[in-house]
Amino acid sequence: MDHKIYLDNAATTRVREEVLSEMLPFFREVYANPSAIYGFAGEAKKAVGIARERAAALIGAKPNEIYFTAGGSESDNWAIRGTIEAYADKGKHIITSKIEHHAVLHTCEYLERQGCEVTYLDVDGEGRISLEALEKAIRPDTVLVSVMTANNEIGTLEPLGRIGEITHERGVLFHTDAVQAYGHMPLDVEKMHIDLLSASGHKLNGPKGAGILYCRENLRLRPLIHGGAQERGRRAGTLNVPGIVGFGKAAALTGETLEERMRREAELRDYLIDRVLAEIPYTRLNGPRQERLSNNAHFCFRFIEGESLLILLDQRGICASSGSACTSGALDPSHVLLAIGLPHETAHGSLRLTLSEETTREELDYVVESLKEIVKRLRDMSPLYEDFARSQ
Repeated sequence: MDHKIYLDNAATTRVREEVLSEMLPFFREVYANPSAIYGFAGEAKKAVGIARERAAALIGAKPNEIYFTAGGSESDNWAIRGTIEAYADKGKHIITSKIEHHAVLHTCEYLERQGCEVTYLDVDGEGRISLEALEKAIRPDTVLVSVMTANNEIGTLEPLGRIGEITHERGVLFHTDAVQAYGHMPLDVEKMHIDLLSASGHKLNGPKGAGILYCRENLRLRPLIHGGAQERGRRAGTLNVPGIVGFGKAAALTGETLEERMRREAELRDYLIDRVLAEIPYTRLNGPRQERLSNNAHFCFRFIEGESLLILLDQRGICASSGSACTSGALDPSHVLLAIGLPHETAHGSLRLTLSEETTREELDYVVESLKEIVKRLRDMSPLYEDFARSQ
């Protein structure tokens, strides 16, 4: 294989040519601040409006329910902190899961230091929360339930519709971190009773630094960023017009091909999973076989270190990860893998491979053959594997 094979699309994606082309005029030609009142600003303001409509259409929302942010982490922070502050008269209790992205977990930890109470729901061996446990955890002072749509590491899909039904029936607000799912699976905020949703443009072939927060109409939400009246007084700061335009275009393109892309990626994902599990012994698939993101395959290889695996894959032109790019360099094993019950020594040998519409079967064949050789090489150097093999 004489070219780079990029299988880290959960970390970020390549900006599509059509997206870049639509963004470019807003750097040098239509560069006016859309908040200005003169005519030159009108074209920029119109472009932001079109992007808002496109972002909303992908999840069945109204354009005025979309607020542009700098990305998924800001949107998560804003959804949780802004809701807790706005509904402090009801209570200070939040429910989330133990496998959320750190943008959610660290925000909850911050709020705990401010006097809030947080219930962290356990998950099963595939990464799903218990709906029964969720119902039991809801209290009269519960303000918000925040559960991700799909896990960013192991790809597990949470039962979003049922969570929405439960929270709606109990009069509790529901936020979902959909950063990995927006543009990668069908979502409908009305049917799923979602009150707040976070998404990021660079996960769906759009630009970095552009995200959205969907906030249901008439919901109270305190600003996270103060200083101006942009975004209808809720999010201060000059609008990132090129990024917003790129986000909107990426959302529109994604919606046009979503079902076809999901089907193709799922076929390749299953092919990859089948080969790895069949041809590399002592390997575990993390997350369910089917109820997972169509482009996600996550494995643990016993008796090896994931960091060594990534380095050797990189030497063969394969870009992959062990989990969230936001925690790369951390020595501790993934909190997600520990939460689904894996021991530390197994969790350390993790590998996440995330596909795109550009991924080919030929590339996956090369990846599997490379994995077989690299895993064997690393195990041959492992005292733990030597002891295990001797015991067999």
